[in-house]
Amino acid sequence: MSILDPSCHPSNAPNQGHTASATASADGTIALIGAPNCGKTSLFNHLTGLRAKTGNYPGVTVTRSVGTLNVAGKRFLVEDLPGSYSLTPMSPDEQVVTDVLDGRIEGVDRPDALLVVADATTLRRSLVLLAEVLRRHEPTALVLTMTDELRRRGGSLDAAALSRALGIPVITVIANRGIGVPELRRLITEWERWSEPPLDPPSDASELSGWTESILQAAGYSSPAPDPHTERIDSVLLHPLWGTIVFFATMFVFFQALFTWAAPVQDLIETGFSTLSGAARDAIPDPTWGGLVADGIIGGVGAVLVFLPQILLMYLLLAVLDSVGYMARAAFLMDRIMSGAGLEGRAFVAVLSSFACAIPGIMATRTIPSSRDRIATMLGVPLATCSARLPVYLLLVGMLVPEDAWFGPVSGRGLVMFGMYLLGGISALVAAWAVKKITDRSGHVLPFYMELPPYRFPTSRSVGIAMWEPTKAFVRKAGTIVLVATIAIWALTNLPVPSSAQLAEAGVDASDEAAVAQYTIEHSPAAAIGKAMEPVFAPLGFDWRVNIAIVGSLAAREVAVSTLGQIASAGDPEDESSVAEQLQTWAYTDGPRAGEPVFTAATVTAMLLFFAFALQCMSTVAVMRRESGGWKWPGIAFTYMLVLGWTAGFLGHTVVTWMSGGGR
Repeated sequence: MSILDPSCHPSNAPNQGHTASATASADGTIALIGAPNCGKTSLFNHLTGLRAKTGNYPGVTVTRSVGTLNVAGKRFLVEDLPGSYSLTPMSPDEQVVTDVLDGRIEGVDRPDALLVVADATTLRRSLVLLAEVLRRHEPTALVLTMTDELRRRGGSLDAAALSRALGIPVITVIANRGIGVPELRRLITEWERWSEPPLDPPSDASELSGWTESILQAAGYSSPAPDPHTERIDSVLLHPLWGTIVFFATMFVFFQALFTWAAPVQDLIETGFSTLSGAARDAIPDPTWGGLVADGIIGGVGAVLVFLPQILLMYLLLAVLDSVGYMARAAFLMDRIMSGAGLEGRAFVAVLSSFACAIPGIMATRTIPSSRDRIATMLGVPLATCSARLPVYLLLVGMLVPEDAWFGPVSGRGLVMFGMYLLGGISALVAAWAVKKITDRSGHVLPFYMELPPYRFPTSRSVGIAMWEPTKAFVRKAGTIVLVATIAIWALTNLPVPSSAQLAEAGVDASDEAAVAQYTIEHSPAAAIGKAMEPVFAPLGFDWRVNIAIVGSLAAREVAVSTLGQIASAGDPEDESSVAEQLQTWAYTDGPRAGEPVFTAATVTAMLLFFAFALQCMSTVAVMRRESGGWKWPGIAFTYMLVLGWTAGFLGHTVVTWMSGGGR
């Protein structure tokens, strides 16, 4: 199980015979099949390196990883199929693997050969999956991983004897360290020489058990002894009380680190973008074009990228926790809580996935067999605090909590961040439970199975890939969606340029650049939109400028930060202070609050709570529509989360206002 790349379980279907389907530009298509946590993805990364591409199967929102392997002057396509314990369908996504193997997905090549990846320490269970694959009579080879773990724990295995017993090539590798990978590459180049499996393993359960034992005996296999170190660690980490304490302590340290470790690099990036923006403004004589480049492009994208150190650090820590085997324990531990709420552990896996992004979290619900549980979880996971919220939280928490607010060794800002993430996780589980209670009163919970991986020291390569891929997606998002949205917001706030007559009529000095900019923004189309929303959001303390940021955040939550930065910078182009410092100088421009500060503790609290609950992400809505098969559930999700966000923001604003003595 991985919160960065959630696994799913494929299924079986009648064999339709083999058909060569490698593209003209490739010498073969190889599919990797294996159980979760068997080392399959590590092996895939070693084979394909950075030449791997991740997307969805055409018409199906199931993650698809395809890469190229260049060896001995040949080029092969390697596809990492979703993790599977067997080829027996239990949920909608499980049909996908069989569809791929049978060539039933349009636009996806049917593999020429199958590479089954099995954990040597659990070979007995892995042979059940292998037997199903062998019955397909496809060119097949077996890769055994974790043989070092098998030997370390006193187990044994003769790979050559296993190959003779099965009648297929068998090779051993240590996936996380790349040992045996060169030999595997050479084996793949010879896939056309792999004979179709001569055996036809029995399908009857009792006969299959006898077949499995005979294969293990022929291979001289002895099971590994339990790892005493793992047992001692798990006695604490899986304990209902101590394990829960360790989990929350780990998450607490995690969020403390986000503010303390990344701050110096963040300051450098912020200074760099500020200098670059000023240089662009000075180099472009036309104030309109200069403002577009300095504020719309550099300032807008820079306001998001300034949080890149925290994003990198977050994914680094998540990758380390996942690689050492801790996150699987966390899911196992939380299954007890989930079952008490009428849900199963797979729902918690989906919530964990959503801490990176709600989209893979929603996609992870496809592993849930019950359709009611799947919908319930799908409507809850967007509440988990995704990485898109992180820039918004970092900005607002930095404004709400002073930098010098420390409680001994504990950062006040880190404490609030921990609380926001805890709020998101609990809210996601409570929402899923509530929907389940409304839609299904049976209370039936299906069993949850999950392989706990051994504890391992993470390799720099595996951690680097796990950290780089989502960070690259964040940077790409900043260079595409955020860039387009910030340019659009800039145009709505800076165009049309007022004429000299309009400025004179309003009493604005045309030579006063700051005054002109302020007049332009206040009379822009964006201001009209923001002011039209004021009756709705005024109870939360939001003024029309904040409302513009909320509209922009519908494209991506990060756009809220870049929008606020743009408006602040455009209002006073000469101000070189940080976005947070500029926002704290804002005052209401009209109405009964005119002249009062906008970003009081009450307003910042309301914004934090609104963004914690509101579904401000159209990409998530689109994926939810595809997963649920229509607009009904996405519509319900968007509506209830908007109402929940507004209500929470209003209550937060009211409580903080009351606690501060009635001041706004």
